[in-house]
Amino acid sequence: MLNDFVAFGKIKEGDIKAFEQVFRRYYAPLCLYSSGITGRKEVAEEVVQDVFYNIWKERRNIRVLHSMKSYLYGAVKNLSLRYLENLSLREKHLKNLSEGGADALSGPSPQEQLEYKELEHIIDRTIKKLPERRMQIFKMHRMEGKKYKEIAGRLSISVKTVEAEMTKAYKTLRQEIEKYTVNHGF
Repeated sequence: MLNDFVAFGKIKEGDIKAFEQVFRRYYAPLCLYSSGITGRKEVAEEVVQDVFYNIWKERRNIRVLHSMKSYLYGAVKNLSLRYLENLSLREKHLKNLSEGGADALSGPSPQEQLEYKELEHIIDRTIKKLPERRMQIFKMHRMEGKKYKEIAGRLSISVKTVEAEMTKAYKTLRQEIEKYTVNHGF
C-alpha cells in the first residue's frame, strides 16, 4: 500500500490505481465522519463521493500542504457543513412561509409558480442532456426508487460505477440549479 504522499503524487499524474487505493482506504471512515456532521448516511455518502470526484477532476491543481488524510477530512467537513447551511436556509424559508399567515396558506404566488415551473423545466432539460447511461441510472434511482445494487445488477456494471454516475448527475444538476438561483437572485 502506497503512503499518502506517494499516492497523491501518482494521482496527480493520473494513476487510477493509486486513486482507487486512497478511495478504498478513506471512503468508509470519511462517510462515518460526514454522517456525524450531517446526521444522514445517504448525505454523507454523497458528500464523500463529491469530494473524491472533485479530487480526481481537479487532481492537477490540488495542493496538499500537510497530509492527504487531513486534506480529505477538511474537504469532507467543509462540504458537510455546506449541506447543513443549505438545509438551514431551506428550513428558514419554510418557517417564513408557514408564519406568513393567510398569504402562505393561499398557496404560491404567481411569481413563485412561474419560478417553480422554470426550475422544473431546467431540471428536466438537464436530465435529458445527461449521457445516456447516466440518465438511465439517474431515472432508475430517483424516479423508480431502485437501489444502487439493483441498478448495478440490472445493467451489469459495478455498484461503484453506479455511485460515480449518480455523483456526476447530481453535480450537473446542482450546477444548473445554482446558475438559475444566482441569475434570479436567490
